[in-house]
Formats: sequence, C-alpha cells, structure tokens
Amino acid sequence: MSEPIPQALAGERLDRAVSLLVQTSRSAAAALVASGAVLVNGAVRTDRAARLAPGDELSVAAAALASQRSAGEPRPEPTVELAVLHEDPHLVVVDKPAGVVVHPGAGRTEGTLCGGLLARYPEMAAVGERTRPGIVHRLDVGTSGLLVAARSAAAFESLQAQLADRTVRRGYEALCWGSLEDDRGLIDAPVGRSRRRPVQMAVSERGRPARTFYEVRRRYRSPAAVSHLACRLETGRTHQIRVHLAAIGHPLLGDEAYGAHVPGRSPGRRSGEGLPLRLSRPALHAALLGFSHPVGGREMLFGSTLPADLTAVLAALS
Repeated sequence: MSEPIPQALAGERLDRAVSLLVQTSRSAAAALVASGAVLVNGAVRTDRAARLAPGDELSVAAAALASQRSAGEPRPEPTVELAVLHEDPHLVVVDKPAGVVVHPGAGRTEGTLCGGLLARYPEMAAVGERTRPGIVHRLDVGTSGLLVAARSAAAFESLQAQLADRTVRRGYEALCWGSLEDDRGLIDAPVGRSRRRPVQMAVSERGRPARTFYEVRRRYRSPAAVSHLACRLETGRTHQIRVHLAAIGHPLLGDEAYGAHVPGRSPGRRSGEGLPLRLSRPALHAALLGFSHPVGGREMLFGSTLPADLTAVLAALS
C-alpha cells in the first residue's frame, strides 16, 4: 500500500501511523518498520519513533504485510479443549483455564483459545479481527474464568458496544497479600503503560480512567496474612485488578510481575513462599459474567467456581 499521510497523522510517530493505516497492532507495526518494509517518500525508514511531516507519502511492502498477517492469524486447533458453558448461533461462553492464552501474540502462536474456538466454530474466522476472530474481550494468560466470544457479526458489534457502554457485568475473585482495612472500597486510579517497565502497566496520570470495586469476603492470618476479595470492574484496562491491588500495597498471590515491586514485600511472598502451596500464576479468577443477548436482548448471567489451585490455597489458610 502507498498513500499520502492524512493531515491528522502529521507529527505522529511512524509506528503509530503504520498501525492506524494498515489496521494492525502497534507492536506489529513496529516490527514492519524494523524489518525495512516501510518507506517514507520512497526511502526505507527503520526508526519507529520518527515523526511524519505533512505531505509525506507512506508505503508498506504488501508481501511483508501479508506475511505478517498470515503468521499472526490463528488456525483451528482441535486439540485445545474447551469448557463450554453456553453456545447458540450468535455467541459462546467458555470457562478458560489458567495458562491458556486467548489469541496468538508475541511468542505464543499455538495452543490458543482462539484456535480451539475456530476448530469447533469455523464461522468465527469471518467475525471481528483476523488475528483474534470472535474475541471481544480478553483474560490474561494466568487468569482463569469466564469469557464470551462472538459467532456472528451482529453479536460481535453488540458485545463490543456493551463493553464500551460499561453495561457488561464482570466479577472476579482474588487472593491478595495482607489484610485490607476496609470491608469494601473503590480503587479509582488511571492505568497506563509503565515508563520504567514498558511490558507492564502502572497507575499513571497519563493512563486511562480505571475503577475497581472490591469487597473482602474473608481475612486469613495463618500461615500468612491473606485476603479473599470479590472484585468488580467498571472499566476493563489491561492488568487492571493486578495493578490496582499492587498500587495499594496488596498484590495478588502468585503475581511475579506486579508483586515484585511493592515496597516492603519480600520476594518469596510474590509466589507464595511460607504457604503450604505455591502458585505459578496470579490468584485471579473471572467468576461472574453478565450481558444482554445480542439478539432479543434477554439478560444472560454466568458463574464459575474457583479452580482447584485457588481452592487448595484457601484450604491451607486459617
């Protein structure tokens, strides 16, 4: 493709302009730039942070773009098991186990939930984005629980609109370090990309608004201080609950990424040292999911019980 830079993109970084113009992720756009597949005014540019000027002409090698898209597109994977709670011609609700990535990404191209869904519902290939067909929201690879995917274009549009309007009900159960003083509360703090650790998120005034409601279900004292929380999202930022709880000094059990940087938190407590059991993933489970059905509007509500690893941790506490 080759086209003049729109006035609205004048002054933008090269990788962001490529991302917007060819409708790909920022990281994929940066990879195209680094590979020499992007030209500005006929000359190869490999500096993704370069700023564009009015009148610049941007070109992306069609072969490189097609190759990247093909590599990033999930393929049907019949070996990926699905725990289906509900299915109809428009959508499917699944209970995702921890350790399963939702769609292909950096370093993860196989064994995805997307691949399992495509094997069972091949029509999803034409729904939504090609690199994540049918996916309207995500769960972290280490988070277990409920997720809805669209099987039709009408469902995809409706569910995305409900998420944007914040009418989708999303409830989580979490196990965090320490004893929260209040029985319930609201963490209202913007979340954005961390400046110190770009692969992580952080509470930042440059971030997007984020609100997490929590309620303490039970406090434990032995063999360590742990709180069992019910959390509800009003917004759905990347790693929101993990970031918010770490920001108030109560990171999730098993959260190596965000528990590691809490002042006064010993490294062993990040994964669960001192408990009879250690967690290999953040102690977070998507336990409740509610939305209006895209066709007919009836209210749908689903629940999921805590998986065995988190139940075992609770059994070891008193």
